[in-house]
Amino acid sequence: MTVPRQEHTADMTQPPAEPGTPVEPVVRPAPHRWLWYAFGGRLPARNRSWVLFDTTTDTWWARHVARIFVQMIIPIALVMILIPAGWQLRAACAGGGIFLALIYALAYMNETVEHRVVKAGYPAGTAQAVRDRGSSVKQQAESERKRAAAAKRAARYRDRTGR
Repeated sequence: MTVPRQEHTADMTQPPAEPGTPVEPVVRPAPHRWLWYAFGGRLPARNRSWVLFDTTTDTWWARHVARIFVQMIIPIALVMILIPAGWQLRAACAGGGIFLALIYALAYMNETVEHRVVKAGYPAGTAQAVRDRGSSVKQQAESERKRAAAAKRAARYRDRTGR
């Protein structure tokens, strides 16, 4: 038994977008959806590009740490409220929990971010590839800026010394 072949109906006149670049507009999620996302939930398809933006922007690591603090709010509040001890011991327990959570969150930051991108429907490795590509572009621009500055200094030196 053969399976009928599905025809590819994409318009071949449009150049394909680079992998990992958002084609659809970046739509920020509503606050309640962002909380769901911060706790590990999946966002609707319309927020797919925002997830890629969130995990690849220059401040992606700070956004990750902010999500970790949001995740820790409930356990820390419970520790501070429910432990029958002095406030110093409760604060020490909460501080220890924050410290351990940050160690794990930072140790597995890349994997966690990639998992968010995969849940949004992108292939594994997309976030790292987009960040690497952006870093390469910035590094190239910085190199060109430094070359231009060096050429300007060399021209100024030649003008002063007459060489």
